[in-house]
Amino acid sequence: MIPVDVTVRVDGASRGNPGPSGAGAVLEFGDGRTPKELCAYLGETTNNVAEYRALLLALEEAARHAVSSLTVHSDSELLVRQLRGEYKVKAEHLRPLHAEACLRLRGFPAVRILYVPREENRWADSLANLAIDQHRKG
Repeated sequence: MIPVDVTVRVDGASRGNPGPSGAGAVLEFGDGRTPKELCAYLGETTNNVAEYRALLLALEEAARHAVSSLTVHSDSELLVRQLRGEYKVKAEHLRPLHAEACLRLRGFPAVRILYVPREENRWADSLANLAIDQHRKG
């Protein structure tokens, strides 16, 4: 497998905080392959947990591919700044998720973590909400 640049777009959604939550992610491959969409229902949790779970979902899938560089796009300022080391992880329940994300990110040769405005992250957001909607429909 030839290594490829991968962009992941991640978003978590929570209807209530805490409330029914979902994770959504899109992997875009620099070699022109069809993007991979991911979504998962998370149960009752907070929006910040959902953001981290969306990232972990994307990183798990990205690890299955030969990645030369990984660029993460998120509209969660908290997630981005914590991953960059600009904010401390003060919430005890986020510490294990942050630690796991950092560990997985170290497995890629080159990583960039970028904050994007919410309107630029609609694809991942729609997948996170789809996970909640599909669960509600049963």
